[in-house]
Amino acid sequence: MANQLQPVRGTRDLTGEDAARHFHVVETARRVARLYGFSEWQTPIFEDTRVFSRTLGETSDVVTKEMYTFEDRGGDSITLRPEGTAGVCRAFITGGLTQTLPQKVFYAGPMFRYERPQKGRYRQFHQIGVELLGPASPLADAEVISAGWRILNELGIAKDVELHINTLGDAQSRTAYRAALVDYLSKYESDLSADSRIRLQKNPLRVLDSKAPEDQNIIQSAPKLYLSLTKEALSFYETLKETLQYRFNIPFKENPYIVRGLDYYNHTAFEFVTNALGAQGTVMAGGRYDGLVEQMGGPNVPGIGWGAGIERLSMLIAAPPVGAQPVAVIPMSAEFEGQALEILNLLRNGNIAAETGYSGNAKKRLERANKSGAGFAVLVGAEIKLKNLTDGSQEDVTAEMLVKRLGA
Repeated sequence: MANQLQPVRGTRDLTGEDAARHFHVVETARRVARLYGFSEWQTPIFEDTRVFSRTLGETSDVVTKEMYTFEDRGGDSITLRPEGTAGVCRAFITGGLTQTLPQKVFYAGPMFRYERPQKGRYRQFHQIGVELLGPASPLADAEVISAGWRILNELGIAKDVELHINTLGDAQSRTAYRAALVDYLSKYESDLSADSRIRLQKNPLRVLDSKAPEDQNIIQSAPKLYLSLTKEALSFYETLKETLQYRFNIPFKENPYIVRGLDYYNHTAFEFVTNALGAQGTVMAGGRYDGLVEQMGGPNVPGIGWGAGIERLSMLIAAPPVGAQPVAVIPMSAEFEGQALEILNLLRNGNIAAETGYSGNAKKRLERANKSGAGFAVLVGAEIKLKNLTDGSQEDVTAEMLVKRLGA
């Protein structure tokens, strides 16, 4: 029908196998996060716009082009969250938790960005993520990366991804590097893309993020940040690499082109990337942000975390595991309907998934049970029979025997 309502462009319904994949990713991440001591938080889907404009950078593409920002009826500027870290840090401050450290946070939920929809990327998308607030040690960085790596392993996709890491150094390192980078890029300013010329003036490190073809050769020959590292920053980075390699046995590749343009980022930056979805893409990314909480009005509390797109992870996993096969409870005639409902309740009280049809004769209900994927059917008549829908065998049982028999 021409007038039939459709999902808004860039959104989609989660049903059937899509829903099963989505929830398998979330539940796997939730379980692994608990192993690492992370507690789950839920922050609002919309926030004061300043939560994101201050933290993502006034000149970033997210703030200038992609945020869903509107004025509510009270005249306040509100933004649907485009990412998870800023909301967690805001909750950390306003919840009065800055003296209770460390805080280890796991989150999962929808995010919103107005960008061109494409495979695995939507305007309403979903993320899992972790944030570790408090420790300033490289061991915390290794712990956060290890949690991400274990989630990918548990999902069965670690073989398809590669960990790339880089260091952004400390404030002194970055100041020295910024000067060297600006001096180099200024020689080629007229050859840079329009966006990179703007970034050169406002946020030069973000030029290294450019995917514009005209920037690539210039970027490849740019000075490397590690040449500007202080002794302390170099020690931090070496400890991280040694911990990943020799303690957690996590393979990685050093990638000097992973950068974060804002001043509150420092030391570790990392991405898990894959070629399994076509062109190389990032499925999980994070870094250390020791200045973020302070920039948001809190005390100087270090932080490290990552976020991962559930849609992309869902595309990489094999078919999700099948849940427990339900038991179909079928009255053989109308006079046994009440008894069938009692047995249905008995099974559910015993934590056994059970369903019943709401209409139709016994034959029709049994046909529907077979199509639904039920493993067994309880046929309720003058006698109660348990039918194995896989091999067709059946046996006489009592109502009391069912929970023990099916729960085994």
